[in-house]
Amino acid sequence: MIEEIKQLSDIERILILKINNSKQSFSDFSNSSFSIDSVRRAAGWLAKKEFAEIIKTESEKYFLSIKGEQALERGMPEVILLNKLKELGGETSFKELQSSSGLDFKEFSIALGINKKNAFVIISSGKISLTGVDNDSPLTDLSLVLKKVKGDEKISQNDLSELLDRGLVEKKTFVDRKIRILQKGIDAQKILLEKKIDRVFDVESVVPKILIGKKSPYVQFLNQIRSNLVAHGFEEMYSPLIVSEFYNFDVLFQSQNHPARTLSDSYQLKQPSKGKLPNKKIVDAIRAAHETGGKAKSSGWGYKWSEEIASRLVPAMHGTAHSARKLVEGIESPKKYFSIARCFRPDVLDATHLLEFNQMEGFVVGENLDFRHLLGMLKDFAIEIAGAEKVKFFPDYYPFTEPSVQLSAKHPELGWVEFAGAGMFRPEMLENLGVKGEAIAWGIGIDRLAMFKLGIKDIRYLFAEDLGYLRNAKGVLL
Repeated sequence: MIEEIKQLSDIERILILKINNSKQSFSDFSNSSFSIDSVRRAAGWLAKKEFAEIIKTESEKYFLSIKGEQALERGMPEVILLNKLKELGGETSFKELQSSSGLDFKEFSIALGINKKNAFVIISSGKISLTGVDNDSPLTDLSLVLKKVKGDEKISQNDLSELLDRGLVEKKTFVDRKIRILQKGIDAQKILLEKKIDRVFDVESVVPKILIGKKSPYVQFLNQIRSNLVAHGFEEMYSPLIVSEFYNFDVLFQSQNHPARTLSDSYQLKQPSKGKLPNKKIVDAIRAAHETGGKAKSSGWGYKWSEEIASRLVPAMHGTAHSARKLVEGIESPKKYFSIARCFRPDVLDATHLLEFNQMEGFVVGENLDFRHLLGMLKDFAIEIAGAEKVKFFPDYYPFTEPSVQLSAKHPELGWVEFAGAGMFRPEMLENLGVKGEAIAWGIGIDRLAMFKLGIKDIRYLFAEDLGYLRNAKGVLL
């Protein structure tokens, strides 16, 4: 027992010296230096170690409900109905009586039933009439019962059942806990009073793990990429979830009959379905780019461009829609721009594809930029940010870039994974918007970059609600 006593905490020692063989309430021991919560904790620990026992007793009390309080204040519904019927001359319609009484349908129905049961009213030919019986004492008695409940006085079981059924009274259960010392505790008291026993600490025992609040690894990853890009002189672009097809396709020189604009390859917004286009000068410039090539040395797509199609609203399908918006709003040159955008695209869910995903979009505009600058930047993204060891470039096609390229990186388990699509913005885009120089642009599947960095082999796990993984995941450092 000496060893057990040595391991008692301070609050356990304080409490064990205060309790006795009678049932004592926890509140008897609480004061400014020993809170009721401390008493509860210490009592629980002492009971678990069999120095004391906790006796629980349950008691029931009845209180007026909100309806009961209202009935006590304004009168019982049956009394209100009867008095109102007298005021209306002793006979009236259901609708008139309910409206005049101010009772809701349920209260009115109950009140009418009680008055019929007591033979105070009669219903005939759709009318409610007084019977002439002048005795409302049973109705008054129920109000008196409510007063007794409020005053915590005893009432009959019949009255209580009726009040409960009518929702005028509600029951609440209270649990009272008391503590009583056991023989083991009495022995411990003697030892504590006779000897000075130092506490011992087990420095090798397992302590509870502290689960601190933190951001998910993927959010940390995105925030660090954003910080790194800003630190390297990039300006973040506005990237709304909903855009018009004008920005998602038309500014990007993607024809209005392109397969990517069909319902099978894109989502459409049902309500609202249309958005506003920018000023007429910009709209006419994009129209000219599509129909004749406009200011660029191009023949365009050679069809009649439609403002109605361009104004349709869609969930952003790629981050390049936000680059298009920035080009329309006006840019500085030379300058670097980026956005981390939420994108939506019909696809088949698997380890590397999602229907809703993030994309890190950007472009650099300036004089004398060429394709080699783009390849070098993409390689740096894959190796320095994602930690990829091997990268490959493949020729590709996008309506808004020429030449175009695809970047893939090797994942240790999934093999070669497509990372990014990129290229040089076409002159049909830049020249018709009055942009001088060249622009290298890219759209990177940032979710896939995160898979590499976080060692995840299924892209869906980035958005998982696995608390075990989230709690144990280490911080992300780029």
